[in-house]
Amino acid sequence: MRIDLTDTTSSRINAALIEARHSIGSPAVGMVLTLVIVTDEGSAYDALKAAGDASREHPSRIVAVIKRPGRSPRDRKMARLDAEIRVGSDSGTGETVVLRMHGELANHAESVVLPLLLPDAPVVLWWPEEAPDNPSTDPLGKLAQRRITDAAAAEDPVTALGVRAEAYAPGDTDLAWTRITPWRSMLAAALDQKHSKISSAVVEGEAYNPSSELLALWLADRLKVPVERKVSEGPGLTAVRMTTADGEICLDRADGALAELAMPGQPDRHVALKRRDTADLIAEELRRLDPDDIYRATVTLGVKQLAGTDKPAEGPNGGEAAAEEAPRKTAAPAKKSAAAKSGSASDATKNDSAKSGSTKKASSK
Repeated sequence: MRIDLTDTTSSRINAALIEARHSIGSPAVGMVLTLVIVTDEGSAYDALKAAGDASREHPSRIVAVIKRPGRSPRDRKMARLDAEIRVGSDSGTGETVVLRMHGELANHAESVVLPLLLPDAPVVLWWPEEAPDNPSTDPLGKLAQRRITDAAAAEDPVTALGVRAEAYAPGDTDLAWTRITPWRSMLAAALDQKHSKISSAVVEGEAYNPSSELLALWLADRLKVPVERKVSEGPGLTAVRMTTADGEICLDRADGALAELAMPGQPDRHVALKRRDTADLIAEELRRLDPDDIYRATVTLGVKQLAGTDKPAEGPNGGEAAAEEAPRKTAAPAKKSAAAKSGSASDATKNDSAKSGSTKKASSK
């Protein structure tokens, strides 16, 4: 069932929702949360479809906010709210409200959304495309317990990760982090088995892939070893290689679906590591609403490198000269122009460690 409301108000929308539920014979509200999506017309269809699919696991009220401030001065001065209400089979297992805010009203979206939130239920906010630099201080972000961004949708994904780290607040998360959950689970399971100490690691993935950067930072944070970032043809993440005294531990996914895990002294095995769609990612994020401390530790580990606030001084060899003077635990951001330099940071770490004492002690710091 669909109801269109033109030039309306939040109170009329609430009344229409109650009427619609009675019309389809389900007056009881069995939804567990409110999912607010801030998007534009171009991304609204895909975002609403993903949210609707995720609502089959998490029945929720989906509120889509589409801002249309207008191009002309006259359009920007006006204020009008149009709404589309979907209930029943048109909205998965919950209900959907699509809000189009025209003119000045687009700058005060929180005043429209607040009356539409489910009482005594968590609020999750999702920006599928452009997200504010500081989601927790955004007027809409202040309404939510969980705030979801997607660095992969930014013009410069690696720099976007740095912005997320600088402005991190409990409840923030990013779909670039959610995408590597199967990788982290598989690697953690592999490392639970008996093996010699890991001395270094390499993460291979597409250029400008924020998930590759986060996985490299996660390994550097958890293993306390130098991690090198290499650019591959993709799709997405393609391989993780960890060096030990007994040989190499390798998780290789060349086709984006099936991966091969190789460990010293064990037969190679194939594991399912399919690239997931947005609905699966959102469903995973809605399973937990508490702060993700592992994400915080990972993204803030490389904030200076990723945000470019600790840029190397120019030298005859570009960034390589500075890398020898200031070694890093993780590789440089995943850009094609930096691919050839990705090994210099870990080499510099080993050279400086030899000067100051034991290489193993320097790697564990």
